[in-house]
Amino acid sequence: MTSDTPIANPQRILPAWRDYLELTKPRVVLLIVFTALVGMFLAVPGVPPLRALLLGSLGIWLAASSAAVVNHVIDQRIDSEMARTRHRPLPEGKMDELRAVLFSLVLGASSMLLLTCWVNALTALLTFASLIGYAIVYTLWLKRATPQNIVIGGAAGAMPPVLGWTTVTNDVHANALLLFLIVFAWTPPHFWALAIARREEYAKIGMPMLPVVYGVALTRLHIVLYTLILTIVTILPVLTGMSGLVYGAIALVLDAIFLWHVWRLYRDGDADLARPMRTFWWSIAYLGYLFGALLVDHYASPLLARL
Repeated sequence: MTSDTPIANPQRILPAWRDYLELTKPRVVLLIVFTALVGMFLAVPGVPPLRALLLGSLGIWLAASSAAVVNHVIDQRIDSEMARTRHRPLPEGKMDELRAVLFSLVLGASSMLLLTCWVNALTALLTFASLIGYAIVYTLWLKRATPQNIVIGGAAGAMPPVLGWTTVTNDVHANALLLFLIVFAWTPPHFWALAIARREEYAKIGMPMLPVVYGVALTRLHIVLYTLILTIVTILPVLTGMSGLVYGAIALVLDAIFLWHVWRLYRDGDADLARPMRTFWWSIAYLGYLFGALLVDHYASPLLARL
């Protein structure tokens, strides 16, 4: 072969580490682990044990990453037909299915081993159930079976704060379930805003998302109603004594901004084509701020009470 012989296949032979990282949906997993961390801190009056904090976070991160990779594998055909996802590693051919599956198995097995041996069996069991719930029940079945897929499947995505709580206490407390309820109520308006923005792509691939099956107008109404439910749910930590007025004040401001976004979506949705994505991106920031407020209040309110 001479130096000027053209290379038949210039594409790299092996996937780069960035392709593996992208399969894990790192930004989504970061929010998942953050809500789990908040659950850990809220489970105890002081600071959680460092061992539980580090190993629990790592185990939950590994499980969430494993579920994300399975999602990529199952959805690779439809991902190739959507503008938002067609450049993911599997549709572009940067990663083959076998490597992705093996990567997912390694992540999942590592998570279960770590949580079972060095955290506790309850957290391992609940984490495994969440992994199966999202990766298999939601992605493989619910997503393609019903327009209420995100409502039913949202239970798996709402588990991380409970997993964080059980990591520290080895017990499912009522307050942990309240954190679960917040994420569960947040999920539909969060995802339906994206579904409105991408409804034509979902319709093209035959995915029965709510705006595809029942129309955008009804979906916008559902978003408003679920955001009102979310507002009520986010006040429950104050009413039950789980959190104090610091959290309550911040939550009211965040809820007001979220309601403003969804009201604009409901009122001006047809005239403002960018509004669904604005609502979607705010919903992500909202959840991070809300759980951050829970964490701040957990330590600030006892100090203020002593003043």
